[in-house]
Amino acid sequence: MDFLADHPALAAAFVALAVALFAWWGDRRRLRRADLDRVGLMPWEGLFFWALLAAVLLGAAGLQGWFGGR
Repeated sequence: MDFLADHPALAAAFVALAVALFAWWGDRRRLRRADLDRVGLMPWEGLFFWALLAAVLLGAAGLQGWFGGR
């Protein structure tokens, strides 16, 4: 686990990716619901978008730091 401690942006990217996958799963469940009147309050699409964007940007920053030798 020293690898992730040395590269906190990569660790944050993995967490953001996990949140994005969870939001994707939640949106998929919402789209396939049997009772169309039970809409729900969670904005799954927005959560997925922002978490995926954070994962990509943090992953790029982490890889740049990893390959840059920092």
